Amino acid sequence: MQDDISLIDLIIELVDARAPLSSRNPDIDELGKNKARLILLNKADLADPAQNKAWTAYFTEKGFYVVEADSRRSADMKAVNNVIREASAAKKERDRKRGIKNRPVRAMVAGIPNVGKSTFINSFAGKACTKTGNKPGVTKGKQWIRLNKEVELLDTPGILWPKFDDQKAAERLAFTGAIKDDILNMEELALHLLEFITERYPGSLAGRYDMEEDGSAVQLLERIAARRGCVKKGDIPDYEKASLLLFDDFRSGRLGRITLEMP
Repeated sequence: MQDDISLIDLIIELVDARAPLSSRNPDIDELGKNKARLILLNKADLADPAQNKAWTAYFTEKGFYVVEADSRRSADMKAVNNVIREASAAKKERDRKRGIKNRPVRAMVAGIPNVGKSTFINSFAGKACTKTGNKPGVTKGKQWIRLNKEVELLDTPGILWPKFDDQKAAERLAFTGAIKDDILNMEELALHLLEFITERYPGSLAGRYDMEEDGSAVQLLERIAARRGCVKKGDIPDYEKASLLLFDDFRSGRLGRITLEMP
């Protein structure tokens, strides 16, 4: 990214709207300090609408252009296109004064793994330009994509920083799927997610699983296991299966629109 930054007019940084601060790579601020910046609150359709507004205000105050988006919606892509035009107006004016005409805006698409960069690019381009997947690490290398006469995108692989100083941020990223499930203790994570949901979004579990929400996180997980038939021989709850089911429901929005951190 550092090698290519001199070629770029604009950085489009995708963050997960459910955890906008935890899903930002802080190194991008240093890399892009002299560039126009657009924060795309992706997966906004899965996040709490009131918190989407609060995060939009937060980033706008810090000087970013901000768009709330579901990358699969063409209407949201039109909004992104409009903001790219607005963000690159000064660059076009500089080009005009120097006698440069019709040079496309070059935008770098950046973000951590599994935040939806490839889906965004394909949707924005209106065609399949990149591989997509619901696991982190699908994009392996960088590639230029010419969208039209006005915009060229540089797709970059999702990069997590090498060490998490903030364990809460790491936990939020694990909740959303930015860290590979197979290196995590999903049962322990499920208990933490249940504690958060019952505290901040009471009624979500009751609505999805038709169960009481009182008691410990372990008791809640046992109830989910019972309600969904996640049971081993001898009527023992299958905590692992129930945990994976819980995360599948959370990540797909079936538990409702939930935001994990507030500005």
